[in-house]
Amino acid sequence: MTEKFLIGTYTRETSEGIYEIELDESKKQLQNLQLVAKAGNPTYVAVSKANRLYAIDKGDNGKGGALALDNSTRPAKEINVCLNEDTNPAYITVDEGRQFVYTANYHTGEVMVYKIEEDGSLSYLNKVVHEGNVGPRPEQQSGAHPHYADLTPDGRLAVVDLGQDMVYVYDIADNGELTEVSTLKMEAGFGPRHVVFDEQKHVAFIVGELSSKLAVVNYDKTDGSFHLDHIVATIPDDWTEHNGAAAIRLSSDGKFVYVSNRGNNSIAVFEVKDNGKVELIQLASTEGDFPRDFNFSSDEKFMVVVNQNTNDATLYERDVNSGKLTVVQKDVHVPEGVCVAREK
Repeated sequence: MTEKFLIGTYTRETSEGIYEIELDESKKQLQNLQLVAKAGNPTYVAVSKANRLYAIDKGDNGKGGALALDNSTRPAKEINVCLNEDTNPAYITVDEGRQFVYTANYHTGEVMVYKIEEDGSLSYLNKVVHEGNVGPRPEQQSGAHPHYADLTPDGRLAVVDLGQDMVYVYDIADNGELTEVSTLKMEAGFGPRHVVFDEQKHVAFIVGELSSKLAVVNYDKTDGSFHLDHIVATIPDDWTEHNGAAAIRLSSDGKFVYVSNRGNNSIAVFEVKDNGKVELIQLASTEGDFPRDFNFSSDEKFMVVVNQNTNDATLYERDVNSGKLTVVQKDVHVPEGVCVAREK
């Protein structure tokens, strides 16, 4: 069995844009890296059910926004690009039900809503702007910094703001207008970055970049509110060097949560106990420096992680019963990897 992943990257050094890499499960190896599309700092990508590829993009004029591509061709063919922000967003996702695309812009504090037209192109619809209520870490929290905007299980929009230590939930109107319905204030300096949901248990897991912590929260879909349950560390107690937690994934059975640690250079593996508490059961080395994103294979027997600073990827075999990871391949060349998206 083979499966393909799209890799979003920075284009500061040798990367030229969005790449594709193949996983051969029988050989337990990543192979056939190829450039899919040239783009400027396409650090996050998402694929729609119609096989359109939507990516962060930075134009030659320095403006940032969203790029739409036809993912059925190689190289992927550009459909259109909406460069209407001063800098690149940090996150992009597809809302299949409404045929919207959302971006979160860390630098400008904006959450943008785009309409997917019939030909797959994007047109700007609406936005919200976060302001004020900054956190205690001046280097990273001098202003609002939304780092994630994606759907809740009941179809609202959850927005995580690292600068404000806040999680927002919005209702979404047909015209793309966002109306705030709830907020969750995290502990000062938590630096929330990304969220994953367990729809069956009405629970969400929030990773804190600045704190290197994982928060377990309950989600009430009746009013769209979050309620904090408990928080645990993603790194050992004796770790004193810099670390920034980054990506987070939840196994489909809801039993294991995974977080990447940039600095400790590991994937933290947490088991979700029957009482809802999480316990750290493994710190698996990423065999490289500054692991950003990672993703499961479709059967969740393998995991692909990209290390930005060492320009490589690592492949793990995953024990679906214990949740633990074993490195089966490392030092696979991937330039400036940031995002790992499984193809539809």
